[in-house]
Amino acid sequence: MSVETIRTYLMQYGLADRVATFENSSATVELAAVCVGCQPAQIAKTLSFKADEAAMLVVVAGDAKIDNARYKATFHQKATMLAHDEVESLLGLKVGGVCPFGVDAPVYMDVSLRRFDVVYPAAGDDHSAVKLSPTELYTASRALNWVDVCKAWDGAQA
Repeated sequence: MSVETIRTYLMQYGLADRVATFENSSATVELAAVCVGCQPAQIAKTLSFKADEAAMLVVVAGDAKIDNARYKATFHQKATMLAHDEVESLLGLKVGGVCPFGVDAPVYMDVSLRRFDVVYPAAGDDHSAVKLSPTELYTASRALNWVDVCKAWDGAQA
């Protein structure tokens, strides 16, 4: 996939004009926050997990970390991230640019995103992002549900 593929995908939602590309890398939460000009927590990172022999995506706030017990209680399996080579072969995206748009995998949104008016997921590569509300992100990603599988994002847990 490419930024243009994602831009074309987002046209059906009227969101194609929200895609931004950068000269500098946006491959990590910190780098993306600098490129976009937001706090790192507003970066919507798309995490890729194994789901049997396929992939599953969970989009979480940039400051959130997966809580293994919550993940297992929600998805009834251990939280196992895809290996780098599996990400590209199963999703058609490279690590650093994984996004929840137009992928052949179930997508879930973590509630850690709901505290923001605007979040910024990648848009197909490691030099891009798209500005969306959490509701727009949920709709455009065709998410299946909101989940609560993270810890430490509200500062109450370490």
